[in-house]
Amino acid sequence: MSWLAELRRRNVLRMAVLYVIAAWLIMQFAEVVITLAALPTWTGQTTLILLTIGFPIALIFSWFYEITPAGLTLEKDVPLGESITFITGRRIDFIVIALLASALVMFAYDKWWIRSEATAVTTEPNSIAVLPFVNMSDDPVQEYFSEGLAEELLNQMTRIPSLKVISRTSSFSFKGENIDIVTIAERLNVRHILEGSVRISDGNARISATLVDARDDRTLWSQTFDRNLEDILSIQNEIAREVVDALHITLLGDMPSARKTDPRAYALYLQAKFVGNQMTPDNLERSIELYRQALAIDPGYVPAWEGLAWRLTSQANSGLRPGEGYEPAREAARQALEIDPNFARAHGRLGWIALFHDGDLHAAARHYERGLALDPTDMVLLGGAATLLQNLGRLDDAIIVKRHVSDRDPVYPAGHANLGIASLYAGDLDDAASNFRSTLTLSPNYIGARCLLGMTMLFAGNAEAALPVVEQESFEPYRLICLGLVQHAIGNEAESASALQKLIEAHAEGWAYNIAYIFAYRGEVDAAFEWLDKAVEYRDGGLADIVVQPFFNNLHGDHRWSAFLARLGKSPDQIAAVGFSISLPGD
Repeated sequence: MSWLAELRRRNVLRMAVLYVIAAWLIMQFAEVVITLAALPTWTGQTTLILLTIGFPIALIFSWFYEITPAGLTLEKDVPLGESITFITGRRIDFIVIALLASALVMFAYDKWWIRSEATAVTTEPNSIAVLPFVNMSDDPVQEYFSEGLAEELLNQMTRIPSLKVISRTSSFSFKGENIDIVTIAERLNVRHILEGSVRISDGNARISATLVDARDDRTLWSQTFDRNLEDILSIQNEIAREVVDALHITLLGDMPSARKTDPRAYALYLQAKFVGNQMTPDNLERSIELYRQALAIDPGYVPAWEGLAWRLTSQANSGLRPGEGYEPAREAARQALEIDPNFARAHGRLGWIALFHDGDLHAAARHYERGLALDPTDMVLLGGAATLLQNLGRLDDAIIVKRHVSDRDPVYPAGHANLGIASLYAGDLDDAASNFRSTLTLSPNYIGARCLLGMTMLFAGNAEAALPVVEQESFEPYRLICLGLVQHAIGNEAESASALQKLIEAHAEGWAYNIAYIFAYRGEVDAAFEWLDKAVEYRDGGLADIVVQPFFNNLHGDHRWSAFLARLGKSPDQIAAVGFSISLPGD
């Protein structure tokens, strides 16, 4: 008997087909479970490795063993006349047909049913995502220019009230992935996609841009510009104008245009934004230096002043320059406003500093009100203003605004995390858990997300289920915070105290506010107030949300609580006196 015939007789080939189909179905099931249970990414990788290892084992098993009426028997021990491999093969065929039918149903559901539903959701005709332009230059370093140009176009079109523009983080999340335009549009829930490429050579730029209607993958407009780099801002304005015309948008005012500056300063500005978006300590420092180089060429270029304030604030928020980083950030934002008092986002930077560094709710409200009056479509301003609403205790309003921001940045992990926090504070635990799981799906290593999900499960009465979730938190301060809370809820007081002590020993100055609410949750009221005093001394930004933080509930009946809130300017009367409201674009 030939080798191939023997493989067929022993059902080895049938087993190979059966195993591949079954393994595919197992991976589909595992993907759903991993997403819903917020399991770490290595769970899926481990499942794939095990299934791969199992494949040759299954084939070897099929070769050496045969199923007989007496049970599993070595093939060499079965007399040829008593072999029933033909019957077994027929049974495997039926199983393969059943599994193949299941696989086809699942594939069709995923590719057509879900896709048709997603397409039907897109009802806004004037919705667009700007993808990062492809760097076609010989020098890969020029990538900052192609990506920066696309981001500036996005920001320019965001200022058109009648145009829904998906934020940068969502649009740029598909960079480097081989995904078709229709699929990207479905995921971002937009009707149009703007894509392009940039080639720079000898001081000249060739910029190609294409506007696509994602409903039928039809090109609405396409053009190539061959210009000197000194004309780059006029090209940017021209592309934005052509897109508006192609979408038949009626402008209520003048067409937003890019600010003029020296081409060298503009190139440094784009590079500073590109480098700063990497969000590492070295890149933040490099970004700040590039902004300063741009300003040395053009001291009147307002976006560079605001960018400098942005990255200095990023350093302070990240603990790289705690405290001291806020003052130069404040000065940079003020410099931007001295040059142009109507530069909206600079007001937002000052509002953020007032809220988290100064603890001045009235000043934060004034800055956000002014910024939104100047540019009500700016998602960064709206996100910061929503956080102010949250810290004023107006959680329903905050959730409405944060949901609006998240809808325009649907694959931005932080958007889901911020919405989840507001829902957690509001007591909507199902919505909070859903958003934290979405955060982890989009960014499995998102700092603090597992801790926040564990807190949500804790408030839902599932402390024991929360424990393995918070144990997977990769960022040590958050992990220790949540272990201190969850272990106490379970009744493991020694483990709770140990986590709290480790937090105090390693992270006291940066996390005094969180240490305070662990003590409060544990019922150690005096220690909680002691650490709240330390948080004030350290100017801990966490104090901004003290009014809505539920872990302080055990302090509310203590006579010191009202006095402490008044000391912060956050007593009920003081907060009520902060008049602040937001009108969303289109309201």
